[in-house]
Amino acid sequence: MNLLYWCTTIISAKKEINGVHLHYQQTGKGNHALLLLPGALGSSQTDFGPQLESLNKERFTVVAWDPRGYGRSIPPQREFPLDFFHTDARDAVDLMQALHFKNFSLLGWSDGGITALIAASKYPGLVHKLVVWGANASVTQEDIKLYNAVRDVSRWSENMRKPMVEMYGAEYFAKTWAAWIDGMIQTEKERNGNICKDLIPQIKCPTLIIHGEKDPMVPRSHPDYLHKHIKGSRLHLMAKGKHNLHLRFAKEFNSLVEEFLIS
Repeated sequence: MNLLYWCTTIISAKKEINGVHLHYQQTGKGNHALLLLPGALGSSQTDFGPQLESLNKERFTVVAWDPRGYGRSIPPQREFPLDFFHTDARDAVDLMQALHFKNFSLLGWSDGGITALIAASKYPGLVHKLVVWGANASVTQEDIKLYNAVRDVSRWSENMRKPMVEMYGAEYFAKTWAAWIDGMIQTEKERNGNICKDLIPQIKCPTLIIHGEKDPMVPRSHPDYLHKHIKGSRLHLMAKGKHNLHLRFAKEFNSLVEEFLIS
């Protein structure tokens, strides 16, 4: 097979990491390795199609994963103890090392952004650059109200609900989404909302924080907090962006991220 085939094709595989068979997709042959980290209940398939297709495959090797209990990394069933983001961070880093990447950059959306923040703070020697959007270091009572407002997945738009039902089936999807919300409520109650605030100042790698100014799930206070407490970080606001800005405005997002990663 020729080099062009290996650059452009998207492979799908599993790797046993920390006792779980984690599913991932990989494409490109660039020297700069990237890991794409999906949001709550997300997967490589549901969350990163435009990035797997269109990020520069000569400059980057792009990996997108399904965290344990999500997507095609089932079994096990997903659980949400207080330290689940830390478990995901360890799994993510161990997966990239098992794939023989000595260092790599992290692109994390929403929950995946939280996981990426933790990984960048705890494994500074491995993480080259960091991009997060729709992420937060804490959960507030205001956030809980936003989550509870969308607890009933039958009221989601067809575009938002359909890929999740296709991936999980209606019952697993509804049950797991409710369990995620309950997990965040526990964090707010038992940890005063602190997900990873204590780790944020430890992030040393170049960091780009992107925020959609029309994001209905993540108030502006969250990216502002990250920008203030991650030394040297850059905050980029997308005026029309919502929570899924990397899907809705994929071309603009990909261009912005590539420029940051290459610079």
